[in-house]
Amino acid sequence: MLNGSLFVLAEAGHGVAWGDVVYQLLIFVILLALLKKYALGPVMGIMKQRENHIANQLDSAEKSNAEAMKLVEEQKQELVAARTEARELLEKARKQADVQREEIVAAAKAEAENMKESAKREIIREKELAVQSVQQQVASLSVLIASKVLEKEVKSEDASAIFDQYLKEVGEAK
Repeated sequence: MLNGSLFVLAEAGHGVAWGDVVYQLLIFVILLALLKKYALGPVMGIMKQRENHIANQLDSAEKSNAEAMKLVEEQKQELVAARTEARELLEKARKQADVQREEIVAAAKAEAENMKESAKREIIREKELAVQSVQQQVASLSVLIASKVLEKEVKSEDASAIFDQYLKEVGEAK
């Protein structure tokens, strides 16, 4: 309703009131300056701060992302290096185990060979002792038989000399 009466009043005046136009224009400019100073300035400042804050956050996020990617790449490289090192350690341990196994087998073979040689020497020594024992028994029996046959007793020293002579003759006959 108020709008309708303003139109009627404007139509009634048939002329433009330039004083009113200038006055309204001046009020509009003053109002615009006040809005710019007290409303638009702080709003623009807040908007600029917000824009700077968002830009800083984006930069920070990009830096964090780049750093995270760098760390991921470093972790991948470290993982590859660790796997390579583990593989090398396993290979080294396997080779060392093979060497130790071969050393143990060689030591066991050497020990077995030593035991075999020792057993052979012991057998030869026992054989020689047995032969000596048999020879002594044969000598004693021979002397005993000879003394019974001759009906005289031969001294032990003479018997040994006779027996040695006999063995020598038997050894040459072979």
